[in-house]
Amino acid sequence: MQIWVDADACPVVIKEILFRAAERTKITTTLVANQFLRTPASAYIKTMQVPSGFDVADSRIVLELTAGDLVITADIPLAAQVVEKGGHALNPRGELYTTANIQERLAMRNLMEELRGNGVDISGPSAFNQTDRQAFAAALDRFIAKQLKT
Repeated sequence: MQIWVDADACPVVIKEILFRAAERTKITTTLVANQFLRTPASAYIKTMQVPSGFDVADSRIVLELTAGDLVITADIPLAAQVVEKGGHALNPRGELYTTANIQERLAMRNLMEELRGNGVDISGPSAFNQTDRQAFAAALDRFIAKQLKT
């Protein structure tokens, strides 16, 4: 298993949690972005810079991942592709996307996008906070522990 990170919009505190987890578990963690990323020196932490463009990083992650890999992303369409390919997707707020919930999340995302496109004022997600950070760390730890048992 590897961990792939949709790193362009990933909060710094989430990256730091992932860096510590990579070192502790010795799981290769690759951050994919269209810009240069600074990461700690580690045999388990890698970066992959892709060209700028719409969904270029997402496409690269889907191309590179194998069944069983974990992808960290808040991008629901990317999460849907990951799940479809047999991977797992975890958002930075600690929600694990699965075959049981991804279609519902995708439908809700599409509805909200359509409403915004029709001029309906809909607020976005709340600001990222300490509770979100803790939920992510706990979900990541549970996921890794479960994977290491199998």
